[in-house]
Amino acid sequence: MLLSRAADAFASHLTDVRRLSVATARAYRADLADLADAVGDVDIASVDLEHLREWLWRASQRGDARSTLARRTSSARGLFRWALDQGLVPADPSLRLVTPKKGRTLPRVATADGLGEMLERVRAAADTGDPVALRDHAVLELLYGSGIRVAELCGLDVDDVDLSRATARVVGKGAKERVVPFGAPARKAIEAFLTRGRPALAARTENAVPALFLGARGARIGPRAVYDLVARTVGPVVGGVAVGPHALRHSAATHLLDGGADLRAVQELLGHASLGTTQIYTHVSSERLAAAYRLAHPRA
Repeated sequence: MLLSRAADAFASHLTDVRRLSVATARAYRADLADLADAVGDVDIASVDLEHLREWLWRASQRGDARSTLARRTSSARGLFRWALDQGLVPADPSLRLVTPKKGRTLPRVATADGLGEMLERVRAAADTGDPVALRDHAVLELLYGSGIRVAELCGLDVDDVDLSRATARVVGKGAKERVVPFGAPARKAIEAFLTRGRPALAARTENAVPALFLGARGARIGPRAVYDLVARTVGPVVGGVAVGPHALRHSAATHLLDGGADLRAVQELLGHASLGTTQIYTHVSSERLAAAYRLAHPRA
């Protein structure tokens, strides 16, 4: 089987059998398309370890980040492990492929005061009654108030939110479902949107959708619209750099730990499979503490 056809079949396996998200499968497929470009669209059985090493070496020479190289190594390993199970290759050439170690990149975090001021400005815009402004306020409050991922937010239906308990039922990575709490500001913003904003947006299309958050034309809101919203509102809070919805997730986790939340509780809230993933936020908190110490302590 040609490498490109094997990559397509493997991507389908990821979504249909392993139930990974479409976005994850797309990332794997893009990595493997790059592999096919590098070695040629040959029979997958003819690809050996040297082909894979050459592919990664070229990627490193053009300046790909170590995290990108590590992800591509994982993509190749997944493909050939699957191909071996399917009998497409006589042996797995990726077994001896070394994964480049990722450099630790601390997430960009906004200050609680900065986010508070930004959310107050967004609330003031929502008070005008504009349906999109009402939606934007609810989206930002929920992202920061619960720490959910952008895909989880876009996948929410109206029935997934329990305003009486201030909780939302979300479906995370690996189709794992969890219930997350959110605060009073998010509840108030969602109530206002459901009452005054969502009906106006829903009226813009003839096709009724169960989605909690709707786009300007009445369909379910997409990740791109949320990215644009966060970049426009949160970007200035973190120095004008380009940020996405994860900046609010990072900020929520860091502020919880700064306030004394238990690490395991934060892990459960964020839906991390591994505690090690959550622990990066302890590094953020400790570095913020060290910076404050250096600025304030007379013996620093």
